[in-house]
Amino acid sequence: MTTAEQDPRLTEALAAIAAAGDADALEAQRIAALGKQGWVSAALKTLGGMSPEERQEQGPRIQATRAAISEAIEARKAALESAALEARLAAEVIDLTLPAPVSPKGSVHPVSQVMNELAEIFADMGFAVATGPEIEDDWHNFTALNMPESHPARAMHDTFYFPQQVDAQEVQPGSGQRRMLLRTHTSPVQIRSMVEHGAPLRIIAPGRVYRSDSDATHTPMFHQVEGLVIDRGIHLGHLKWTLETFLKAFFERDDIVLRLRPSYFPFTEPSVEVDVGWQDVGGRRVLGGDGDAPGHGWMELLGSGMVNRRVLEFAGLDPDQWQGFAFGVGVDRLAMLKYGMDDLRAFFDGDGRWLAHYGFSAFDQPTLSGGVGARQ
Repeated sequence: MTTAEQDPRLTEALAAIAAAGDADALEAQRIAALGKQGWVSAALKTLGGMSPEERQEQGPRIQATRAAISEAIEARKAALESAALEARLAAEVIDLTLPAPVSPKGSVHPVSQVMNELAEIFADMGFAVATGPEIEDDWHNFTALNMPESHPARAMHDTFYFPQQVDAQEVQPGSGQRRMLLRTHTSPVQIRSMVEHGAPLRIIAPGRVYRSDSDATHTPMFHQVEGLVIDRGIHLGHLKWTLETFLKAFFERDDIVLRLRPSYFPFTEPSVEVDVGWQDVGGRRVLGGDGDAPGHGWMELLGSGMVNRRVLEFAGLDPDQWQGFAFGVGVDRLAMLKYGMDDLRAFFDGDGRWLAHYGFSAFDQPTLSGGVGARQ
């Protein structure tokens, strides 16, 4: 090494490396000495044309020169990186009093929010939340609800059936064979609850349901909530009070007025359609007021009625001892009416802009004291 250090080119190269002020200057010195056209690389190439004696003499000197330059470059590179880090740390100042950057966050879907609001309201009225399978058999979905084999809802164009191992024509009434399907309502949960828990009973059954329908106000999959009360001495007066109390709390208005119209459902008798008064406010339907008042109208909102005796018998209850009422309404429609959406299909598009506009914060927990629909 001592001999190698006497080479003036090495001394000059080491000085230039030590004086390099940045990474680019250091790289230029590396290329000048160790690159393909560098003077050290050229010296190494000359070893091939030397005699063994000359190669034995010159080889160690050239290799020592190459090693010295490589070590100097690595040392200078480390020194430059350390100096750059020190300069950056000295220049950058972090203000710990500043708020953290806003990170992307999700939102609670309006359907989920309304589900929580419904659970909060009915829990205050003594109702429990019941759930059941979305893949149902036709006995729970139709037969136990007093819907005959000829009922239109059983048709393939209204209901999503699963493929059967036997031909559909071979599944005869009373054969004991049950066809599987996607439930068309949450009413099977009522049947399962009555069979499992008996009476008295007070439940709501929210969840997804499926029907073969699609337009601006209908989708093949939507959400529904049904209510059921079974006890002794139940009558239509109890049903009307329950619905009025529920709708006043949900829409947060005391001027909700209901109109009950006679109707027909196979699982209730008598059956009533429930209309609610509304008026147009700025192009938006706002519920409240008497539908017969000037500027108001009636809107059909839900179906209900007294539970049919045959349904109670299917569930194993004695209709001479127990009576009850039931009702059902679309959760998506409630959300549309309360929060001003006009197209049901947008509920399931997954558009982040729509969710950012209509979605709720995870902290928007519905409470009766704070308003079930209050936004933060």
